[in-house]
Amino acid sequence: MAYFFASPVDVDIKLEGEELRKQVDMKTDKDKTISCPIYYDGDSISGQVTIRVRDGKRVTHDGIKVEFIGSIDLFYDRGHHHEFLSLSQDLAAPGDLRQAQTFDFFFKNVEKQYESYHGINVKLRYFVRVTVSRRLAEVTKDKDIWVHSYRMPPDSNNAIKMEVGIEDCLHIEFEYNKSKYHLKDVIVGKIYFLLVRIKIKHMELSIIRRETTGSPPNQYNESETITKFEIMDGAPVRGETIPIRLFLGGFDLTPTFREVNKKFSVRYYLNLVLVDEENRRYFKQQEITIFRIPEN
Repeated sequence: MAYFFASPVDVDIKLEGEELRKQVDMKTDKDKTISCPIYYDGDSISGQVTIRVRDGKRVTHDGIKVEFIGSIDLFYDRGHHHEFLSLSQDLAAPGDLRQAQTFDFFFKNVEKQYESYHGINVKLRYFVRVTVSRRLAEVTKDKDIWVHSYRMPPDSNNAIKMEVGIEDCLHIEFEYNKSKYHLKDVIVGKIYFLLVRIKIKHMELSIIRRETTGSPPNQYNESETITKFEIMDGAPVRGETIPIRLFLGGFDLTPTFREVNKKFSVRYYLNLVLVDEENRRYFKQQEITIFRIPEN
């Protein structure tokens, strides 16, 4: 029975110049990774589709088409693909396949509004799909690409300055040099201790990614700690200053995404944690914006 339903044709999709593009490793559903070429907003998508008939048999079909699709999959809403982009071209009218055939396709200057993203609860993907329509069971083959976007934030990039304290016990000020950072940037900051009357054991700084999917009442928030590092060990004294220097280039970050197609958001926070000798934790969170700049 398995052989009876086996596909009578093999479909191969080759993208024009894909070997010359930078590649990204993308996880598939079965925890495998595949290599995807990187494309940008406005890039054309072109290539060849080769269809080979198995066992030399004649295959009758109801038409062959190629599509370029952008979709958002929400994992709690399995089975529903929210397509925000769909382009289609017919490759062949209904007829018979008797031997291998190659078809060219070309989608010119495609607008790719969003960046590719694979998160905990959501996946935004772009792919080329070839469909061989048949009366019994159509044959489909997908090939993914990965999209990067350069969406520069507004010019203003103010430093972050905040005070945090517990009345009569602790009073600190901290500042970061700016509030918006590119993916290879460096976070530079300082922490000033103005009043210290509790025994602080150590202090750490972490970057937290928060993914929000859906909308109330079916809204899901997932937070993950991207990195955590100790910036102070031991008790500070009043008047002490602790410097911060955190290089972002070594971490697996994405840009900040806000309300992508009204389906999901991805935000980043700097989380400053102080731990006292009784292991009580005091923390302050501050949102930062991360963006992508063109690589040289």
